[in-house]
Amino acid sequence: MAAPASSSFTSSFSWAQIVRLGLVQTALGSVVVLMTSTINRVMVVELALPAIVPGALVALHYAVQVLRPRWGYGSDVGGRRTPWIVGGMAALALGGFLAAAATALAETNLPAGLSLAILAFFSVGIGAGAAGTSLLVLLATGVEDRRRGAAATIVWVMMIAGFAVTAPLAGHFLDPFSGARLVAVSGTVSLAAFALACLAVRGVEPTVAPVRSETAGSAKAPFRAVLAKVWSEPASRRFTVFIFVAMLAYSAQELILEPFAGLVFAMTPGTTTKLAGLQHGGVLAGMLLVAGLTMGVGGPWLGSLKLWTALGCAGSGAMLVGIAAGGLVGPEFPLRAVVFGLGLFNGVFAVAAIGSMMGLAGAGGEAERGTRMGVWGAAQGVAFGAGGFLGTVAVDLARLVTPEAVHAYAAVFLAEALLFVLATLIALRIEHAGATRVPRVQRRAALDLRFEPRF
Repeated sequence: MAAPASSSFTSSFSWAQIVRLGLVQTALGSVVVLMTSTINRVMVVELALPAIVPGALVALHYAVQVLRPRWGYGSDVGGRRTPWIVGGMAALALGGFLAAAATALAETNLPAGLSLAILAFFSVGIGAGAAGTSLLVLLATGVEDRRRGAAATIVWVMMIAGFAVTAPLAGHFLDPFSGARLVAVSGTVSLAAFALACLAVRGVEPTVAPVRSETAGSAKAPFRAVLAKVWSEPASRRFTVFIFVAMLAYSAQELILEPFAGLVFAMTPGTTTKLAGLQHGGVLAGMLLVAGLTMGVGGPWLGSLKLWTALGCAGSGAMLVGIAAGGLVGPEFPLRAVVFGLGLFNGVFAVAAIGSMMGLAGAGGEAERGTRMGVWGAAQGVAFGAGGFLGTVAVDLARLVTPEAVHAYAAVFLAEALLFVLATLIALRIEHAGATRVPRVQRRAALDLRFEPRF
C-alpha cells in the first residue's frame, strides 16, 4: 500500500505564518537588488566597463535557474523544505558579499575581479533558485485554495519591499563611495538578510516524515525518472509551456518601454522613470485586485485563478497593442493611462499564475511537488532572463529594417502582444487544481497526520 503524502498539511498556514514566509522573499530581494542595480552601476560608471559585462553576469544568474528541478527534487527526497531555504539563502548571501568584493578587486586587478564576479553571480543564482523553489513549495503545501491568490500577493509585495527598503538605505551608506565601503555595505545587507530569513522560517514547517512516492519503506526514484514522470504529465507540461511563453512576453517589454517613451514621446529621463513607477503601481493594484476577489468576495466565477490568469494575459496583450498604436498616434495619445493598464494586467496575470502554480504543484502527485515546482521555476527564470535580452535585440534588428524608431518599437510590442495571446490560449486549457479530486483512501490517510509546528 502506498504511503500517504506526508507533505500534505491538515491545517493551513495562518496569515502570520504566510507573512513570515514572505519575509524570506524580502531578504532575497534585498540581496538581489544590490546585484542588479548598485553593483551593475558601479561596474559601468566607476569602473568604466562595457554594459555587457554586468549584463552577462546577470544572465548567468538566470541561466543557473535551469537547475531548479534538481533542487526541488532534493527537497522532495528529504521531505522538508526549510533546510533548502536556509541553505539557499546562505549561498545567496555569500554570493552577494563576493560580488561586492569582486567589484572592489576589479579596480586593481580586473581579471581576478571578473573571475570572482563569475563565481559570485553563480552562487547568487544557485541560492535564489534553491531558496525560492522550496519556499513556493512550502507555501503550496500549507496554503488552502482560497488563500493562494492573497498569499502570492503577500510574498510578491514583500519581495518588492526588500527592493524598496534596501536600495535607498544602501545608497545612503555608500556615499562617499569606495570599494571598501561597497564591501562593508553589501556584507552587512547579506548577513542581515540571511539572519532575517532564518528567523522567519524557523518553526513554520511542520515536523513530518519524509515524502515517499513509492511503496512504504522503498527508496526514492532517481532524479531523471522523477523528472521524466513530471514532464510526461500533460497538465504539468502544458503549464511549463505557459509559464515560459507568458514570462517571455512579460519580461521582453521591461528594457524597451522607457527608451520607447524617450525616443517617440520625447520624455525626459525623470519622466520615463515616473512612467516606470506608474507601471509598478498598476502591478500592485492588479495584485491586490486578484487577492481580494479570490478570497471569496468574487464568488466561484470571479474567484477563479484560471480566469484571472487568462484575463491578465489577454489584457496585457491588448495594452501592448495600444502602446504600439500610441506611438503612431503621437503626443496626444494617453500613454500614461495605457502603461498603468499594462501594469494592472501584468499584476493580475502574475499573482493568478503563481497562485495556480501553488495549486497545481501537488495535482500530479505529492512526492514530486518540489520537482514539479522546480520545472516551472526553471521555465520562469530562463524566460525572464531571455526576454529582456531578446526584446532589446529585436528592437535593434527592427531598426535595421525601418529607419523610424516608432515603427521598430511598434513591431516589437506587437510581437510581444502575440506572445500574450498565445499564453492566453494555453491558460484556458490548463486544468484547475480544484478539479482534481483526492481519492477517499488518501483523504482518510491525511486525517491521521498531525500538524506539529516546531518553535
